[in-house]
Formats: sequence, C-alpha cells, structure tokens
Amino acid sequence: MNRRALVELVLAFVALVGCVLSWQAAGETAQAAPITDGEPSTTSVVYYPPLIVLALVLATAAGVLAVLGIARLRRR
Repeated sequence: MNRRALVELVLAFVALVGCVLSWQAAGETAQAAPITDGEPSTTSVVYYPPLIVLALVLATAAGVLAVLGIARLRRR
C-alpha cells in the first residue's frame, strides 16, 4: 500500500472529524423574548459564523484529500 495515499486518507478522516466537531460547536440555543404580553417565549438557534466557515473549509479539505488518496491507491 502506498504510504502517501494512506497519509492522505488519514488526514481526510481527521479533517472530517474536525468538520463535525466545528459544526456541532457553531450552534447555540437562545430564548427570544415574547413580542407582546401573554405570548410564549420562543427558542431560536444562534450560529457563530467563523466556526461554520471552519467546518466548510475542513469539509472541502477532507473531500480533496479523500479523492487524492483514493486516486493514488487506484493508480497503483
């Protein structure tokens, strides 16, 4: 097995795990106050944009590394 292909696939897996962790950490629930008296409060999700961008970059890197690693294995 080609060592470089294995390294690329391991890095792709690490980037994918980082993507999932970053995406999960990006959202936070918050209580929104009612607009008028007597109405119930609502729950909304607030996202932290830098973590979403990090998740998208890591997903892209994982995809590229996976394609390169698989292509390198198949070429052999």
